[in-house]
Amino acid sequence: MTNEEAVQQLFHSWSGSDPTEILSLGAHGSARNYWRVVGNGHTYIATWNDDVRENEAFFYYAANLAQRGVRVPTVHAISDDRKCYLQQDLGDTTLYSLLYEKQRGGGGFDSQMLTLYKQVLDDLAHMQIAGRDMDFTHSYPRSDFDAQSIQWDLNYFKYCFLKLCHIPFDEELLEEDFHILTHYLLNTDCHYFLYRDFQSRNIMLKDGQPYYIDFQGARRGAAQYDVASLLYSSKSNIPEPIRKELLDHYLKSLSSRTDINFDDFRQRFYGYVLIRIMQALGAYGYRGYFEHKDYFLGSIPLAVNNLRTIVENHPLPVSLPHLTHVFHLIIDHQTTQSASLDHCGLRVTVNSFSFKKGLPQDPTGNGGGYVFDCRALPNPGRYPQYKTYTGKDRPVIEFLQAQPEVEQFLSAARQMVGASVTKYLERNFSNLSVSFGCTGGQHRSVYCAERLAQWITENFNCQVVINHIEQH
Repeated sequence: MTNEEAVQQLFHSWSGSDPTEILSLGAHGSARNYWRVVGNGHTYIATWNDDVRENEAFFYYAANLAQRGVRVPTVHAISDDRKCYLQQDLGDTTLYSLLYEKQRGGGGFDSQMLTLYKQVLDDLAHMQIAGRDMDFTHSYPRSDFDAQSIQWDLNYFKYCFLKLCHIPFDEELLEEDFHILTHYLLNTDCHYFLYRDFQSRNIMLKDGQPYYIDFQGARRGAAQYDVASLLYSSKSNIPEPIRKELLDHYLKSLSSRTDINFDDFRQRFYGYVLIRIMQALGAYGYRGYFEHKDYFLGSIPLAVNNLRTIVENHPLPVSLPHLTHVFHLIIDHQTTQSASLDHCGLRVTVNSFSFKKGLPQDPTGNGGGYVFDCRALPNPGRYPQYKTYTGKDRPVIEFLQAQPEVEQFLSAARQMVGASVTKYLERNFSNLSVSFGCTGGQHRSVYCAERLAQWITENFNCQVVINHIEQH
């Protein structure tokens, strides 16, 4: 039985009917598979994960957070083997996607975002206090964010970022500083509910309220970690003065619920920011440099900017000479600035985008490339039966394949792009950008980007990266 068949079977056993549609969803940094299931006049999110222990942690925290008044998705059904489950569909708008739209539109971090973030921080303070009495034996993979957990994150940083970026370091001296930093961080109250991955992509917005997802890594730990995760999330790129205002708001909210030492909290907060940045750089290095997932590389320069802010403005009251030296190497290292893969040959990035949101940016700094306008092509989005699909789904593919002008359009695009790819390979160029835009960035542009990327892969010896901007 395939995973999708397992989803269909679970839905039928729970609802008594077969789903109308099962639409695959992406998951950037996760090994879990997600689908949007349509049935009974509603939509649901189905998840498949082979790691049963991780699933059990999610089930436990979902039930207990809900009991404590935290807005989390309702789990409707769980398969007998505990690998597949159905949960409430909270839509597609995350706190990050709303902020990203505002930043692209020139609005930046406006009063609406400030109000939302303050509400989220109030919810976090409530969660951290109300969750202190949970049974953390349900945690995965460890009940506490303790020295062992920190060491795992630091090793991730060392081997998946420093090594892959060729940042030189003395292993013995670095380990000594790791030990000092770990001892300093844990010398505080570590008995809060720690969400672990409390960042803007894991906060959904539904009916004007924030909901919280992906808390299966929760455990017991210091309150500073989750605030650091939210305020110094790389892609969110929150201005430093606003971070300070939000931190002040959070401290007032937390202090209204429990006694805290403001000065001690602030000092150790920036140490937890460093830990979170190092953990994130390890993840970006592994996903980007090792797995060659270009999407993660774009976060590296932003994480390095955050690192620079902490190193230059918030020094810790402990001596970390070699780690500080490594930080400066990272900040000055050109590889982390450009976040380019160290590949021989050509990399072709094929984007789909919405003209409403503006043209895609070129992270390589080369400029140029192709931008094709798909808006003159027949639009599946005008028909109700295609509105929930994208250009990667079979109904839309069949619709567009039946339109002769779509194939003519793609034939012309292939001719132009193919000529450039041939020349770029001859001249040892490293990057070429090709973008397809339509009204919403959902149907025509996605279909054309997928078709062209497949054609380039089949006909040229180069790396092809697909980036569906609106779908991300």
